[in-house]
Amino acid sequence: MTQLTSLTAAEAAAFFAARLAFQTDVSDVHAGLTSGTPGFVLIDSRARAGWDQARIPGAVHLPTAEIPERAPALLGPATPVVTYCWGPGCNGATRAALALSRLGYQAREMLGGIEYWIREGFPVDGTHGPGARRAADPLTAPAPRLDGDSLAPAVACGC
Repeated sequence: MTQLTSLTAAEAAAFFAARLAFQTDVSDVHAGLTSGTPGFVLIDSRARAGWDQARIPGAVHLPTAEIPERAPALLGPATPVVTYCWGPGCNGATRAALALSRLGYQAREMLGGIEYWIREGFPVDGTHGPGARRAADPLTAPAPRLDGDSLAPAVACGC
């Protein structure tokens, strides 16, 4: 393991700046999608079974293996894209973002995948119906509001 003393502050800053440039989180994606003008296309890179089970409303289904063949017909060349897959234990969104980047798209990965989207209480379409929601997991998302809307967070995480 590299000792912390071998890293310079400039190297650490460059690393963290790069992560922020190429990754985003579910709260930021949700805010973008609900803004009415997200400025990106959200790509679900999972296989058909995952897409059918639950997907983020407004996402485009584009499995990683199909990106080289289908992306040019689905996406404008200047369209920024955000990819997601199952969750933090899956690198499918990373592989999809890499494939899209190799085709010239400005790509970012949504950290946490569909798992954290659901855990934060955001809606999904799929086998449970359109706009299905679960209460946010109190151990992974901000506490719910006290005004009776138990599915909406009281505040942003503050990060």
